[in-house]
Amino acid sequence: EYTLKHRVKIKLALFSMRGRNSLKDERKRMKDGKIMDLTKRTKEFALMIIRIYSSLSKTTENQVLGKQLLKSGTSVGAHYREAYRARSNAEFISKLEGGLQELEETHYLLELLIEIANSDSSAFQKALKESDELIAIFITIVKERKLKGK
Repeated sequence: EYTLKHRVKIKLALFSMRGRNSLKDERKRMKDGKIMDLTKRTKEFALMIIRIYSSLSKTTENQVLGKQLLKSGTSVGAHYREAYRARSNAEFISKLEGGLQELEETHYLLELLIEIANSDSSAFQKALKESDELIAIFITIVKERKLKGK
């Protein structure tokens, strides 16, 4: 299994092989044979986080961490949409980096909730995997845009 660093390096290599037209395709990803827009994917991630929050027990720890998870996990899509509407390359990068910070926080909170609940449920694992993949995608997009800006 590849680590996050390896996946980012692979994605960067793929971007460099695709050439100049890769920015047009950066918001798309293959999933089950269909092209999936990153806008839809971040929305599905938010819905996944909402379902996880709804399933948490009502202990104080779960509710406090769950509310933080809800805020960070649902803001990723908002950051991406704001980036998509950016007026400049710098604004685009700034918005995506904000989304990246929220993804990192979401991943951390998911790990904490798994430890606290002593649960390894498939919903948590699916959310962790998706956050890893979104982090790798966001890093790749930001790096590509920064390189293009030079």
